[in-house]
Amino acid sequence: MPTGAPDEGSTETRTLEAFADTVLPGAKRAPDDTSVAGRSHDAGAVEAGALELLRTPATGLTSGLPEFAALLNEHAAGYAAGRGLPAADGEPPFVALAFEDRTALLRNLTSPGHPEKEFWVMLALFCNMAYDSAAHISTPEAIAAGHPGLRAMGFAAPDADGLLRFKEYSYGRPLARLHPDTTPSGSPA
Repeated sequence: MPTGAPDEGSTETRTLEAFADTVLPGAKRAPDDTSVAGRSHDAGAVEAGALELLRTPATGLTSGLPEFAALLNEHAAGYAAGRGLPAADGEPPFVALAFEDRTALLRNLTSPGHPEKEFWVMLALFCNMAYDSAAHISTPEAIAAGHPGLRAMGFAAPDADGLLRFKEYSYGRPLARLHPDTTPSGSPA
C-alpha cells in the first residue's frame, strides 16, 4: 500500500473495495468480509489490485479518493433512506447495502444524464483495468504472481528472457500482405 494510504479497515478502503467488487465481483476473502459480496467463486477487481491501481499517483485520482468514498457513502445513505432500508449500523453506508442495491445505485450514478457520471465511470474503468491488464504492476511480474485477471484471460507467459512475444498471428493468418519494398528488417524502402 502506498505511503499515506488508509488502512484496510478504514471507511475509505472498505467503501472503495465495495465499489470495485460491485463493478467486477469476486469471491469473499473471509466469511465476515462485508466489502466483497461474494457474488463470484473467482477473484474479482479487489483481489486483482483495484485499490492499488486507484491509489497509484499516475491515475490522477489519488488525492480525490477520500472525497469519492465520502460522496459514494452519501449517495448510499440517501438510496437506503429513500427505500426504507435499515441504517448502516456501523458499516459505511455503501458497504451496508445488499449487492443488488449497490448495483442499482451504481447503475444510477453511471447513467446518461447523471451529473457525476464521468467520475463514477472513470473509477469503474480503473477497477476493470486492474483486472484486465494489471496496469499497476509489470506484466511479467503479474503473470509470475498468478494475477487473477490475466490468468482468467489465458494471457501468455513471457519467454525465458522475460519478453512477451507472439509466435502466431492473433487471427491465425497475416492481416495484410507485405509491401513489395519492405526491407528484411521490416522498414519501408
